[in-house]
Amino acid sequence: MVLKKKEIQVDAFFLDHQQLEKLQRFSKAEEQNLASLLLHCAQLNNGIQQIQCIKKIMPLVEKMGQNSACDPMVKACLDILGETYFSLGAKNPLKKVLASSLNGLPERFMTLAVQSFVCCLREELKTTDVYLYRKVLDNLASCMEDFSLGRASVKNLFEEVLQFLQKSLLDIQEENRQNHGNHIVQTQLMHDLLIAIKVSMMLVQKLQENIQGSLWKHHESFVWQSMCSLLKSSTNFLMDAVLLQTVQTTSGLAVILFTKTMYEPAEELPSLVSDLLLGSIKHTDVPAWFVSNCGTLCTEECPDSVLLFLCHGALAMLEWKNGSMGENGEKLLLDIASVLLSLSSELKESSMAMSLSRILAIWTNSAQAALVSGSPNLKIKLNGNSDIIGKLLEYIYTHWEHPLDAVRHQTKLIFKNLLQIHRTTITGSNEKSDPFFVRLIKHLLSLEWHVKGKYASLGCLVECVGTENILRLDTTIPVQILDVMNDQSLAPYASDLLETMFTNHKAHFTLSFQESTWIDQWHDIWVSPLLVILCEGNHDQTTYIIDYYLPKLLKCSPDSLSYMIRILQASADANLGSRSTRGALGALMACLRTARAHGHLELSTMMSNGLVSTECIKQGLVHQHNQVCIDALGLLCETHRSTEIVSMEEMQLIQFFMMYNLNSQSPSVRQQIGSLLRKLFCRIQESSQVLYKLEQNKTKQELLENSTKRHPLGILQQYKDFMSSVCDRLFEVLFPGSSHPTRFSALTILGSVAETFSVPKGQAQVFQLDQEIDSTRVRTLIQCFASTFEEVKVLAFGLLMKLRDVAFNLQDSENLALLFQAAVDLSTSTKPYDCVTASYLLNFLVHHKGLQHICLGKWLEHNPQMDENTSVSTVEKNTLAVIKLLLVNVEEEIFQAKKSLLQAAASFPMYGRVHCITGALQQLPSNKLTLVAEWKEMVARLILMSYKLSAVVSPVVQSSSPEGLIPMDSDSESAGRLQMILHEIQPQDTNYYFIQAKILKEHCKVESEKVADHRPMDNICTEMRGKERQTCDVTAQMVLVCCWRSMKEVSLLLGTLCKLLPSHAISEPSDGLITVEQVKNIGDYFKHHLLQSRHRGAFELAYAGFVQLTEMLSRCNSESLRKMPAQWLSGVLEEIKSCDPSSTLCATRRSAGIPFYIQALLASEPKKSKTDLLKMTMKELISLAAPLNESLSVIPQVHALNILRALFRDTRLGENIMPYVADGIQVAILGFTSPVWAVRNSSTLLFSALITRIFGVKRGKDENSKKNRMTGREFFSRFPSLYPFLLKQLEVVTNTLNSEAAELKIHPSLFLLLLILGRLYPSPMDGTYSALSMAPFVPFIIRCGHSPVYRSREMSGRALVPFVMVNEVPHTVLSLLEGLPDSTSPCIRQNNIHGTLLQVFHLLQSYLESKQLFSLGFQQGLGDIIACVGTKLWLAKRPNPCLVTRAAYLDVLVMLSTHLGKFQKQGMPLFGFWEEMNRVISDSELMSGIPYSSAVPGLIQYLQSITKLVIEVLLVTAGPDIQSSSSPVAKKIAKPPLSIVHLLHCEFHEVRLLALEAILLWLKQINSKQIAEEGGGVLCLLIDLEGALLTMALKEKNLQCFCKVLEILYTMDLRNVLPKTECSIKMNPNELLIWSLNIVDIANSTEVQSIALKFASKLVIHLLQNHQKISEEVLKTWVQLLVYFCGDEQQTEILLAAAEVLKSITSYLLINEKLILGLSDTLAMWKCVVLLLQNEDLVVRDAAAEVIQAALSEKKSSKGTEFALRVVNAPMALDLAFGILCELLQQWGEIRAGVPILLEWLLGDSDLKRDSETSALVILTTSCHLMLGSLHFCSLMEEDDYLFDKGEVNFWAEKLTHVRQLSKHLLQLISMTHLTLPDHGELDQLSRTALDQAQLVGHLLRVLPPTPEFSKTAEFTRLAIQNERISVCLKILNLLKSDDTCKNENPENY
Repeated sequence: MVLKKKEIQVDAFFLDHQQLEKLQRFSKAEEQNLASLLLHCAQLNNGIQQIQCIKKIMPLVEKMGQNSACDPMVKACLDILGETYFSLGAKNPLKKVLASSLNGLPERFMTLAVQSFVCCLREELKTTDVYLYRKVLDNLASCMEDFSLGRASVKNLFEEVLQFLQKSLLDIQEENRQNHGNHIVQTQLMHDLLIAIKVSMMLVQKLQENIQGSLWKHHESFVWQSMCSLLKSSTNFLMDAVLLQTVQTTSGLAVILFTKTMYEPAEELPSLVSDLLLGSIKHTDVPAWFVSNCGTLCTEECPDSVLLFLCHGALAMLEWKNGSMGENGEKLLLDIASVLLSLSSELKESSMAMSLSRILAIWTNSAQAALVSGSPNLKIKLNGNSDIIGKLLEYIYTHWEHPLDAVRHQTKLIFKNLLQIHRTTITGSNEKSDPFFVRLIKHLLSLEWHVKGKYASLGCLVECVGTENILRLDTTIPVQILDVMNDQSLAPYASDLLETMFTNHKAHFTLSFQESTWIDQWHDIWVSPLLVILCEGNHDQTTYIIDYYLPKLLKCSPDSLSYMIRILQASADANLGSRSTRGALGALMACLRTARAHGHLELSTMMSNGLVSTECIKQGLVHQHNQVCIDALGLLCETHRSTEIVSMEEMQLIQFFMMYNLNSQSPSVRQQIGSLLRKLFCRIQESSQVLYKLEQNKTKQELLENSTKRHPLGILQQYKDFMSSVCDRLFEVLFPGSSHPTRFSALTILGSVAETFSVPKGQAQVFQLDQEIDSTRVRTLIQCFASTFEEVKVLAFGLLMKLRDVAFNLQDSENLALLFQAAVDLSTSTKPYDCVTASYLLNFLVHHKGLQHICLGKWLEHNPQMDENTSVSTVEKNTLAVIKLLLVNVEEEIFQAKKSLLQAAASFPMYGRVHCITGALQQLPSNKLTLVAEWKEMVARLILMSYKLSAVVSPVVQSSSPEGLIPMDSDSESAGRLQMILHEIQPQDTNYYFIQAKILKEHCKVESEKVADHRPMDNICTEMRGKERQTCDVTAQMVLVCCWRSMKEVSLLLGTLCKLLPSHAISEPSDGLITVEQVKNIGDYFKHHLLQSRHRGAFELAYAGFVQLTEMLSRCNSESLRKMPAQWLSGVLEEIKSCDPSSTLCATRRSAGIPFYIQALLASEPKKSKTDLLKMTMKELISLAAPLNESLSVIPQVHALNILRALFRDTRLGENIMPYVADGIQVAILGFTSPVWAVRNSSTLLFSALITRIFGVKRGKDENSKKNRMTGREFFSRFPSLYPFLLKQLEVVTNTLNSEAAELKIHPSLFLLLLILGRLYPSPMDGTYSALSMAPFVPFIIRCGHSPVYRSREMSGRALVPFVMVNEVPHTVLSLLEGLPDSTSPCIRQNNIHGTLLQVFHLLQSYLESKQLFSLGFQQGLGDIIACVGTKLWLAKRPNPCLVTRAAYLDVLVMLSTHLGKFQKQGMPLFGFWEEMNRVISDSELMSGIPYSSAVPGLIQYLQSITKLVIEVLLVTAGPDIQSSSSPVAKKIAKPPLSIVHLLHCEFHEVRLLALEAILLWLKQINSKQIAEEGGGVLCLLIDLEGALLTMALKEKNLQCFCKVLEILYTMDLRNVLPKTECSIKMNPNELLIWSLNIVDIANSTEVQSIALKFASKLVIHLLQNHQKISEEVLKTWVQLLVYFCGDEQQTEILLAAAEVLKSITSYLLINEKLILGLSDTLAMWKCVVLLLQNEDLVVRDAAAEVIQAALSEKKSSKGTEFALRVVNAPMALDLAFGILCELLQQWGEIRAGVPILLEWLLGDSDLKRDSETSALVILTTSCHLMLGSLHFCSLMEEDDYLFDKGEVNFWAEKLTHVRQLSKHLLQLISMTHLTLPDHGELDQLSRTALDQAQLVGHLLRVLPPTPEFSKTAEFTRLAIQNERISVCLKILNLLKSDDTCKNENPENY
């Protein structure tokens, strides 16, 4: 989509009176001269027109005669041009245009012009106001930039300019010092300073000859003095750490530049800079002027940052090309590199790290330039194998995954440049076989693919050595990279690398081969793997590949598209995809969408060439896979040209799409639908404008008629009709009871329509939404405010605001008055979401001009003066009045609440009113208010009200137990505790309820007649009578909600009020609506509540308001306000430090609001500042958190730890907090050793926050995932202080483990240390340069395995893996195994053995899963390990008494068996290994019986391990290798000691479960044909198991085992199972069926019920298909169970099982031509399908949609080849289900019997029954209530609704959707068959029921209160739905009767 360019705004210039007069004097009326042109130009008000005018000046001047230079008019004009030039702003385009025009001034006028400009510039240089310097500096900069006149003027005034610059630098510096603390002014001054330094440098660079000419003559010259002054100032700025970093950087450039200009001899300069950088400068060798001006650089030790900026200066300002600096230059280059690399380990602050990486990249560029003409010595020094390049590579590997994007980007550049540097050093030799490149590639390829740095680096290498060289090493790289693309964080990197590779590969092929024969090879490598993944890959992977990879591939090779389409089309019909895979159809949609969006193909071309059919797109649009739908929609909506005409087919397909896809539960899908349709609407809008122009341009139109084929007016009419039908559909789906997703989608799309087609007046418009709006639709939109989802309210409000003129015109005043009344009522509702509705209603109504007359009149006295004041906007007047009304009410309610908080909580919780006030204030344009005095008064009242309300409710939220403040327990102890709480908080409540806690008795009602008369009440829920004498229950929950929500709203209101403070200087107190004093009081209020609230809701929300306040303070101009955050911060830190016993700070609840308070203060610090507050706070907190031996109190330490945790978690502090991470880790680990629980707890929380901060948020569940880890090198280079700390801590910990009393002494921080170390891993890139080697950790981690704590041993096993390089694993494993004791050793310590075995296990696991499986070294290493394992086998046998270590050893054997089984090589060592395994099994307790009880430690673990070994050995020995071998050893092995049946009979269920799981896995493998080619290995293991399994099914007591047995029987072929039933369990198949149905009925586990139902159903189908008799009763039971399991209230697992059953019976029972089960049962099954298709759970709906897919596939195969929808989503499936059902009724000849049943479905039987039972009762009670004058009938319709209780609610199903679809198909059926029903008995009954219902619903609707959609939303919706159901049903019934009456006249055979 092409974006329109923004209109350029140009400010016009104006001349003063004097200048105009001068021009008028010289201008001539009769001919245009220069003066008249300028006069005309000055009188224009438009800057763009002035530009055009100025461009005419030069042509006019050139025409003037030779003598005109003497003309006074020319002089006057040039003066005015000069004055104009200097008056224009630097960024005004006029200035550049004027300069470029004047550059063309003829030579004869130059002297005059220079005089004029010099005169103007001299005036400019007289400026003395520091704040006006910026304009002068900008003018100087403009003069020197490509402006000959300007440069000449500066040259003429060279000394004056120098003097001005010198003065400006000193003045600005002084002004900055005086404004210390005023961030806004200081920032402005810093930028001025920056420009001044840049202009000084520009002057020296551009006007070199001026300096050179006079400079060296004598040091007393003015220029020399000025240069010295500039040098001195620059040095001072460079050394001044308070200045902005950009100022320091630029000063670094200036120092070098000025020194270079002044220094002689020039060839000595590099040595001087070298000495400066290395700190080895000798005063004797340096000129005195340099020492006097740059003394600080020579004498002091320069700070790291200064060295960095000097390096930058040297690299940028010295000449590196052409070898002009000789050997000294080369030495300097190398010195700079070593200084920068040493700084990289020191400078950790984010801004410095970024600068350093940028400067290193500049260094690599300079090095490249120097190498071109450098000496051979330099080439050696910069070769890839040299020391410096090695260190630079270290830098790259350490920083390529840096958290800062800029650093990562620079790292990539450095790497790229390094490769170029190396290439330059080896010119002449073969680059591709260069050892440096080869080594790099191997290193990089050996890295894991989750390392982001790997991608960019490989990309750079590809450019050097070519793709084919890398593919030679590993041909699977493209597939490996595509596999990585299911992770979004890696996808962009992966796609960039792939692009580099395939583009390079294509270029290589194109050069190497003349013909295009290579394309197939290229496709095989780059396109074929892509197509496989697109068809079968998972959702994320395919999405990212389509987004990132596919467009790049098509851009590189557009011709590949036809290849892709050809392959996909071939399989599209067979492979339509499913809910989890796209299939070939989905892949085709994705490719076509991408191709069309990027302009490779037009849709019309696709259609005409048969690349895709309309049916195919249709199938895509309702595909079960969300993304296929989106791609199909994208294919229609996204085009390369935004004016491409939308065809009729596209419009019809979009309408089809909108029928079935608006109800998507996935937010991302809804978002994509909205975005794509917006593109379509833009296309309609833009192409319609083109069509309007065509229509106007008849001649052009005639030419184009052939190409468009359609008449423009015809197309425009189609557009109009299409948009109208789209809007009809969107308003249609906003019916009562429509789901949230539907409403969200419809309102979003309507919003897009309103936005797209709102074009400026006077432009022809193809469509206007407001013409589609009528009063019903306005009412529909207003009713959306009643939705409980706020996003729906937001969208509806936005749409109504766009249509507000039409909306208000269509609403009568009575209706508006009712809406206003509803809003006021809702604002005091006890349901929290009601006040949000009220707020939106009020915000909508305040835009109505007549609101005051219609609604507000009866509440507020009218102010006639306000009407007269027409300048006041409607919104402002209305908002003021509404806020006044709300305020009056809430003040009255606060007064009542003081008397009784309970009464308030139950009848008028005040937070709703406050919420509405805040909402009204937020939509006011606070800078355009006119009624300032009224607003000031209002703000003061609002603040006062906030304090009063807070005083009433705060005691509850500040109590130490805010959650239970009303006695709900009936024992004396609870009442006693409550008494303590009440005493503590003493709430402002005159109600005895709070003063005297009572012991509660039975529930009895005590009602008080008057509000004031409060007696103690004893009932469990206090019942009270409000003003309207309504009974209301108060629960503790209600009181708490009332209080904390009130606190929340007060906080947000105060935060909003603070924003009314104007940000400019508050000189006049009348400027702002809120005064400084009020803001200070609000700040104190927040401080009080944040530091004292105990309820999380209250302090979190006070925080939200406080943040608004602090952000405003930081931008404020008043010094006293600006300093408040710093004062508050130091105050609270002092209070924490003092640990005063009287302190009210909360030390529990993670310090409650204190961390929030400090977070808000720190986060408001300006991002660009030096963050002094953060630095001060972190320093204080870390010193407080570090444990002190003699600490007086631990409370400050706990607070400090809790605050640190909050700060490390706060993303707004970003990289600024990273320098403190290392200290934080140290504090947390040391805090973990504290004897105080509170400190340990807070340390743990802090540690957890830090781990997330360092390693990132964990996305997956895999604890050992490589994603949240980093290399040891990266970790320790980012946090160098942790290296010695962690090493020292580990040493301390392991020393305690090795002492003799190790069993007793457990070191607490071992766990944390292992947690951190387990997150690190070594990188193959670790070179020899790193001082931070990981090796010293290894012996300590191995010793940690001796810990007496099981979990620590486990963690040490995991932590060791990353520290051992893959090639060192065999050696490490062997040394660990050799360290294990022999059976004869005297002292055997089982903990040590266990720890060692766990380490061996994890090391072996990582080794066997590594990529080096088939290398020679690997085979050798594995052989050694197997041999060594054999020597310690006693540990796996009975001589080892400890079952835990036996199990651990067996786990190692199991793992070896699994892997050896995979790559067996015939040979004795392996046969030997299997023979040993058989001995271990023979020796085990499984053979001889188990002598222990399960209580023995480790027994279960041991049994599970030995069972796994048995199963592995069984698998291997059953394999063809051993079975067919003739070797005697093999024959011995082939008879395993234990069979699978033996395991099934074991008494321990853990063993049985493992055996059953193995059987199930083998069965599934056989069924999926995975192991067919391997011979009968597994098959022979499964022979004759059926009998054993059947017996087991009847006897098994363990639930898990029983489930598995049933699952195995269900997976087996029943033809093999049923013959065995008689002999093994003495049952015939029918009895087995009854048994399984009984299990379904009585089981109380959903898992058992699901599998038993599936098994029973499989049996039913099997028996029916084989014509075996099943009794009616059993079938009935089965159907009833199935129906029961499809209920909405069932768990997902059961619903999925039911869906699977329905799918399996579809072809035989549901769509069979014969009715096998009878009509009612078959329809009951169909009703199950319909119910499941409307289930709330997407997985269930998708499973149910597969039933319809099965039915459609069956139909397709029977009918033939035409295209039909097959893989459809649930909404489409529901429509198809009703269609299929109506067809089946015809097919079965059961229309007469079926239609009444379907009509009952339509009417909704469950609602009918309930309503018909209660109808008489409701009518009776309603009439009673009408007589009593009260309307409480609804309590009969719904139970008392508690505050948060939700029943079983289906948020997805839409009753009316299903009603409308069913009625559509019924009407079609009736019209097609001319159905008549002569037997009216059933129909009459239905008619009577429906008419009764209609009467009842009509009555109930009439007695609802006004605006029931807001006051009684649920009842109103229910009745509206029922109303439509009844009317549709009656319509069909009448049709059937009318058909009947026509029958006699028109006899038909049916």
